[in-house]
Amino acid sequence: MPNQLLADLVVVLHFGFILFVIFGGLLVLKWPKLIWLHLPAAIWGALIEFAGWICPLTYLENRLRSASGGQYASDFIEHYIMPIIYPSGLTREIQIGLGTVVIALNLLIYAKVIYRAKAAR
Repeated sequence: MPNQLLADLVVVLHFGFILFVIFGGLLVLKWPKLIWLHLPAAIWGALIEFAGWICPLTYLENRLRSASGGQYASDFIEHYIMPIIYPSGLTREIQIGLGTVVIALNLLIYAKVIYRAKAAR
């Protein structure tokens, strides 16, 4: 049971990280110093997609899930969050598209951050 809960916790953490990679630039608009956390996270997220790597959180979650007999502690996580993190039918083309979306969205947001910083001077 503890491994099930830990695996679910890693899934929630992973999901939160993905949301931060995609939308964290919006937080930077409000709190500019957050750029030092978000920029490396966004680069890492895009790099994972472009290179076709597997995130280390996936390995940790799989290891914990395997130790628990493959069981999920929460149906919500299994039915709603897992398909977002690990969509069926994910191809290299889709991964590259996702990486491109991450970069394009964050470039737009960071352009706004830079514009605000220049306007404040």
